[in-house]
Order: sequence, then C-alpha cells, then structure tokens
Amino acid sequence: MTGTQLALLVVTLLTAAVNAGIAAADLAGARFVLANSAEVGVPRSWLPWLAALKLAGAAGLVLGLFDTALRPLGAAAACGLVLLYLGALAYHLRARVLHNLAFPGFYLATAVASLALAVSS
Repeated sequence: MTGTQLALLVVTLLTAAVNAGIAAADLAGARFVLANSAEVGVPRSWLPWLAALKLAGAAGLVLGLFDTALRPLGAAAACGLVLLYLGALAYHLRARVLHNLAFPGFYLATAVASLALAVSS
C-alpha cells in the first residue's frame, strides 16, 4: 500500500465516521444539534433530511474504497459533503453565528481532503 493509498483510506474512513456520528446526533435530536440549528435558522424539520445526506455521503465514501471502479462514487459522495458543509458555513455566516464555525469547518475540511484524495488516486 502506497502512502497515497493509506492517506485515502485513513482520511476517507475518518470523514465517513464523523459524518455518521453527526448524522446520528441529528436523528437523535441531540441538545447541541437542536440549539445550533435553531441559532443559525435551520428548521428542525430539516434535520432528518440533513442526516440522510450525511449518511448517504458516508456510505458513498466507504463504497468508493472497495474497488477502483467505485472510486467515482466516493468522489461524488465527497463532493456532495463539500457542498453540504459549504451550505452549513453559509448559514452560520448569514446568521452571524461565528463562535462555533470551527465545527462545520472541520467537517468541510475532511470532505475536501477526501475529495482531493479520491480524485488524485
């Protein structure tokens, strides 16, 4: 396994795991999720849909690791997550909620890294 392949594996699994985790928190209606979504103006009714997008992204990332023929699926999933978290950052900025901007920023960074590695390998 080359260094690039190892990086792809580690970063992609990390991205999938953190997205599955935050999707679970969305679905469970975790207190911090409800408080944050209310603060930035995301309706509570959107949370199951956002969780579904995060879970779909995580699943696509993992499937993209199985075979090089599925790598485009992983890249598409990473691209979708990048767009999702750009939207999250936009909502934070629009609402001027900057104190926790690092959270969507972290998720965006993992998705960008996964996308870059999927495209380059």
